[in-house]
Parts: sequence; C-alpha cells; structure tokens
Amino acid sequence: MELDIDSINQQHGHDPEALTRWALSLGKRAICTTNFRPFEAVILHMVTQVQPDIPVVWMDSGYNTPATYRFVDEVVKRLGLNLITYHPQRSRAHREALEGDFPGIDDPRHAAFTEEVKLEPFQRALREMAPEVWFTALRAEDTAERARMQPVSRNADGLIKVAPVLHWTAKEMYQYLQQHDLPNNFDYFDPTKVEEKRECGLHLQH
Repeated sequence: MELDIDSINQQHGHDPEALTRWALSLGKRAICTTNFRPFEAVILHMVTQVQPDIPVVWMDSGYNTPATYRFVDEVVKRLGLNLITYHPQRSRAHREALEGDFPGIDDPRHAAFTEEVKLEPFQRALREMAPEVWFTALRAEDTAERARMQPVSRNADGLIKVAPVLHWTAKEMYQYLQQHDLPNNFDYFDPTKVEEKRECGLHLQH
C-alpha cells in the first residue's frame, strides 16, 4: 500500500491522538523512542492507550540525572511500559576511567562521544528491532530543524516516522499531562546536546 504522506499530514497532522491511531492501524511493527525529558509522558501515554505493549526504546547514555532515572521508574510502573533499554558498548565508568568527563560541545571529541553514547545504540536498536513505524515526541518548538519537519515522514530506508505532538505547544503538552494525571520531569540533561535548542544528530540522520 502506497502511503499518501501529504494527505495524512493534512488530515491528521494537528490531531495527535488521531494520528497515533492511524499509524498503529497500519499493522506494521512499531516502536516509540523516548529520552524521558520534560513532557515525554504525553507520547508514552498516547501510544500505549492504543497499543499497550508497544516497545518503548530508550537509549540510556549513562549520563542522566538521578531525577530522570527516578522518573523513568515511575512512568514505567504507571503506564506498564514495555521498556527496552539500549546502552553504549562500554559503561560510563569505563569511558571516564580512560577519557575523563564528557567533552563539551566545542571539544573536537564531542562528535565521537555522541556517536558512542547515543547514535550507535540507536543504530543497534533499529537493526535489532527492525521497526516499520517509529513514534517520536519531537516538537517544532524545540529547534529550527524540527520546525521544518512534518508529523509523518518516510526516510530513505522506508521507515515511517511519526511525530504526533509536533505542532503542540508546551501549554498543550502540560494540559494533556494534567488531564491524564501524568508525572513530569524537568531535572533533565543530555550531554550530547548540552544546549536545549541544539540537535544531537539522531533526528538529522533519520
């Protein structure tokens, strides 16, 4: 079946729940990635309302805040998530013993660090899980690159990328959390991005 991506975006692009139902009605292997940053409970609740056992894939770099790890535990229990965690090939302790603390974004080693702790684990997840549909909580407000994206797109490998809340504001995300009594996490830090409005590269590659 050939998908009319433009038509789907026009029809469901501003209705996250309808878009989620449409994507899961395709009957294709789907995953939802998360980093458990602020407002992530929205997408996790939205997809599991339609498919409770959808694999939720987390690339745990080992550099999350203690509050984020506690948030992970709370959301997994609250929503009964089918969480599948991917770690870098070597632990944070191993890496730091040899190379010290993580490099800043101006350090020439930062690209290799990002590849090791985020991009390689994600590539491995795609290889092992072979999804046909990928849900992500990207929002246009996040970065200039994301503002140019569509809620539904298809990459060169044929993977259908679905960003149901792409056009939602932080206020709409907050209202969804309140409506469904969901927890949130603001004590979040990503060493591959460092700055809030900066891309780590994962969504630019895929």
